[in-house]
Amino acid sequence: MSALTFNDRLIKMSDVLEYFALSLTKDKEQAQDLLQETLLKALTYKDKFAPDTNLKAWLHTIMKNTFINDYRKNMRARVVVTTKDNIEVLDFVPATTFAAPDSSISHKEILQFVNKLSDAYRVPFVMHFSGYKYKEIAEQLNIPIGTVKSRIYLAKQTLMPNLRGIRE
Repeated sequence: MSALTFNDRLIKMSDVLEYFALSLTKDKEQAQDLLQETLLKALTYKDKFAPDTNLKAWLHTIMKNTFINDYRKNMRARVVVTTKDNIEVLDFVPATTFAAPDSSISHKEILQFVNKLSDAYRVPFVMHFSGYKYKEIAEQLNIPIGTVKSRIYLAKQTLMPNLRGIRE
C-alpha cells in the first residue's frame, strides 16, 4: 500500500477513532489527545501494517493499548516511595473512598501503623497498595518476586490486628 493510500484511509478513519477515544476517556480533550497520539503512532509504524488486513482493527488496537499504557503510567506517577520521616505524603486511601462516621481508626492512625513497619516490609507494601505489580516491585527493588510476595503478605499480617476497627 502506498503512503498516500495509507494516509487517505487513516484520515477517513479519524471520526470513528475519535468516537472510540471518547468512549475510552469520557473526556473530549483527553479523547483528542488520545486520537492524536494514535494517529502519530500509526504514521510512525505504518510499515508494520500488513496491507491485506483490517486497518480499523489495527488502529483500534493501537488506541486501546495507548490508553491502557497511559492509564498505568498515570497510576504509577501517583506513587511516592518515601523514607519513614516523610510517609504522611502518601495517598493510601483513594479519593473516592470515604471513611464511615463510626470508623474507629483514622487515616492518621493507619499511617502510624504503616510507619511502624520496617523499610523492608513497608516499601513493597506501599508500592503494591499503590498499584504496582509484584514483578514491577521486584525489578524496582532488585529482589526476587517470592521475597516481594512474602514481605507484602507479612506486612498485611502485621497490620491487620491493628486495623480491625476499619471495617467493623
